[in-house]
Amino acid sequence: METLRQILSPDFLLRNSVYTSVLIGFACPLVGVFLVLRRLIFMGVALPQISSTGVAVALSLPLWLGLDLSGHDSQSTHMLAFAGSIVFTLMAILVLAFLERRGRGLPEGRLGTAYVVAAALSILLLSKNRYAELGWLDLLKGEIITVSNFDLTLTAIALALVLVVLGLFHKELMLVSFDRTLAATLRKNVVFWDALTYLLIGFTVSMAVLSVGPLISFGFLLIPPLTAHLFARTMRQFTIFASVIGGVASFLGFWIAYQWDLPVGPTDVVLLGIIYALSFAVKKTTLLFRPKSPV
Repeated sequence: METLRQILSPDFLLRNSVYTSVLIGFACPLVGVFLVLRRLIFMGVALPQISSTGVAVALSLPLWLGLDLSGHDSQSTHMLAFAGSIVFTLMAILVLAFLERRGRGLPEGRLGTAYVVAAALSILLLSKNRYAELGWLDLLKGEIITVSNFDLTLTAIALALVLVVLGLFHKELMLVSFDRTLAATLRKNVVFWDALTYLLIGFTVSMAVLSVGPLISFGFLLIPPLTAHLFARTMRQFTIFASVIGGVASFLGFWIAYQWDLPVGPTDVVLLGIIYALSFAVKKTTLLFRPKSPV
């Protein structure tokens, strides 16, 4: 309990890291729900890694152009990284979604290739970039050590914007993601709501990657919605359960990592995997022993 009191203390040295992890834990599953509904789970694997490639390319551009960033503050560097992240993420999600709709080739093959190439390219670019010493390489490996007040504020504002949009247009986004045919029958602008959904996914992924790295982003995008899907009976329950699971797991993961001196990112993802496995076992056991209705 002493460790818990330290983490909850306002003077805790890593308090910004805790707040950021919890924010990502609550927010990422909210857009991950749409990936699950659209059966684009593999896209959730590739997008965070492609986003990290955008970060690596953006941070490498000044070196390629012969510019010196040593005199710039961390805020300018962060905004440069965000620009690269959002551009690469939105381009990737639009291209991959277009190819998915065309139905040609193997979508799993495309996404798998995009993931592994993006992962390798990110490491190669940052390993030759002296600005990677600022902590970007560690971040992309899932190590959340320090988060500045500026980074925390930017993350909170961005995710609050996502929550507002989801709150205002939740029914339309859910309808188009769950049943496009019904949405078209009801004369909904399917193209517009598709574009807005992809924009929200891309924006959230970009912010998550910049805040906690691709490893945790991927984990919180998919595992909480998959876990919630086992028990939710309505779309509202699906969304709420996924967000709560992500937020609680992010805090518990940080607590465990701090207690046992473990890296936060892998700890969070492993904890989410354990929760999913236990939930799956409980669901199957419940179905096995549930009385069968008479024919």
